[in-house]
Amino acid sequence: MAKDKEQDTAADEQIEQQAKDQAGGRKVRLRIDQRDLKTSYANSFRTQFTAEEVIIDFGMNLIDQNTKPAENEVNCVFQVNDRIVMNYYSAKRMAISLGQQIRRYEEQFGALELNVAKRRKPE
Repeated sequence: MAKDKEQDTAADEQIEQQAKDQAGGRKVRLRIDQRDLKTSYANSFRTQFTAEEVIIDFGMNLIDQNTKPAENEVNCVFQVNDRIVMNYYSAKRMAISLGQQIRRYEEQFGALELNVAKRRKPE
């Protein structure tokens, strides 16, 4: 746990230094404008990329009710609701920030098991 906190602190310092570098060493005061804010829920995402940008589609994995699946198969549809396009610098800062947030969550509530079969309770 101490190592994770050291990593968080180092990552925070790295992000802070990057922000200072981008601002040319000047102090930047940021005002958040939320007038056009919209909230979306996503249970799935997919990533794409170009040489300059990272593209993330957010949406919902839904059961496809229009086609009959084969035995032991489920047909899903990925319904894309939002697309975010960002440069690699912003994507890296976001990745660091998300990693820190997930570590904090797991420290408080326990590990997040990504394998659905391991999360199911025996019947």
